[in-house]
Amino acid sequence: MTMISRRALLAAGASLPLVRGSAFAQASGQGSGRVLRFGLSSFPPSLQPWVHTGTAALTVKLLIFRGLTGFDDKGEVRPELAESWTQDGPAGWIFKLRKATFHNGKPVTAEDVKWTLEQVAAPTSTAFMKSEFGGIERIETPDAGTVKIVMKEPTATLPIWLASPHMPIIAKDSIEGRAGLGVGAGPFTLKDQERGVSIEVAKFDKYYKPGLPKLAGVKLTAYADENLRVAALQAGDIDLIEYVPWQHMGVIEKDPRLTLVAADGPFMGINFNGGSGPFKDVRLRQAVAHAIRREEIVQAAFFGRGSKLESIPISPGSPYFDKALSEFWNYDPEKAKKLLAEAGMPKGFSCTLLSTAQYGMHKSTAEVVQAHLGEIGIEVKLNLPDWAGRIDAAGKGRYEFMIQGTTADNNDPDGLAPLIDGELPANMARSWQMPTPEIHALFVKGRSEFDPAKRKAIYAELTKIALQQAPLVGLAWRSQGYGMVKGVTGFKSYPGSTNFFSAYSMEETSFS
Repeated sequence: MTMISRRALLAAGASLPLVRGSAFAQASGQGSGRVLRFGLSSFPPSLQPWVHTGTAALTVKLLIFRGLTGFDDKGEVRPELAESWTQDGPAGWIFKLRKATFHNGKPVTAEDVKWTLEQVAAPTSTAFMKSEFGGIERIETPDAGTVKIVMKEPTATLPIWLASPHMPIIAKDSIEGRAGLGVGAGPFTLKDQERGVSIEVAKFDKYYKPGLPKLAGVKLTAYADENLRVAALQAGDIDLIEYVPWQHMGVIEKDPRLTLVAADGPFMGINFNGGSGPFKDVRLRQAVAHAIRREEIVQAAFFGRGSKLESIPISPGSPYFDKALSEFWNYDPEKAKKLLAEAGMPKGFSCTLLSTAQYGMHKSTAEVVQAHLGEIGIEVKLNLPDWAGRIDAAGKGRYEFMIQGTTADNNDPDGLAPLIDGELPANMARSWQMPTPEIHALFVKGRSEFDPAKRKAIYAELTKIALQQAPLVGLAWRSQGYGMVKGVTGFKSYPGSTNFFSAYSMEETSFS
């Protein structure tokens, strides 16, 4: 039984009964220029601009920050603070800035861009994309509206990297004295927050896109209990929620007052501790990969709204998808037992699996994995902290193996690098202390190649090696859904690996 604190009930508006009166009427009133009430799946552990602290934090950061580029609702790169960019020689890119203003009233200049990139790439940086931008040779600022970035190697993926929500441009020197937050140039400004409960943002009147944002503001309330989150939407206490639980998707689809928008792209997988414990041995990682009936995860965690993933997470719709390798980690318990024996553990062993009880999908996935591994002699104990505890443990390598629920950084194969390239600085989305020099070299080769056919061959080779070494074991693709009242318009569920970036569309969201 889930225990719900008084604070959680207050955060949820104590709205378990399905009240269908004035609250819903207010939510579906006329016009834009209103405050939208957004139900977050957790309270962000941090809003530091360049650090990965989970999807709920990304949603908030996409309201208050913007980068040089961004993503549109097709998952493709679009202009943001840079209105255009061109290649300049084999390793150079020139970005032309649009006229834009930070929340402190100062203009966005080339010096702010240079300073931001230098902070991310600094030796002491904890930025999620430190390694990528560590490949910068130099940054030139010929004038306030022009930035020239010269990479150490040709880099076809630079505009994609700059579109990441983890790469917002911050006003120079503004991070000092602001608890690491910094001043951004997004469509909304941070107005207020009650730690652990809610965050409020207000429309930024000097946002660089005329007529946007359409809302007067957004109040984001954390509903860690997914059933409370849905109940608040049904009661009309909330206008839009993220992470619609899969068991509730059908109910929302059938409710004439509500709309469900969903897309495939996020996935579940397993990460391992490669520095200590049993899974330093690749044979034990492979044994785990072959011991799981993934269709049971799709049913138990996602109520059938997903599909099994027996390879690394390259979408079947991608030109880089290799059907011949798509069932590499098929269910084969005899092969799993043989691998255990080869690793010197024919009778199995005991270990602990890190997950979280805060998200039903994580807990259900962990329970299925636990049951299936028990069938081949691997006795699994579950460690299920709250989401903040799970992030902390993952980021510090305090686990033997771990359930991962995430997505690639973008729809290009290079977006998989933070998930499987063990030569990059540690992050919570990748296995701990697991060197992958061959994979790293192929990522470097792939991002320096501009010819699509040659890139495809490079990533085909990379896929084969990643399957053999198993730095990440895929489990299931999942449908990711947002629920909203019928009066909300303009919000889009982004496709594939950009689904977690759907809050880019909040600048276009309004009430009909």
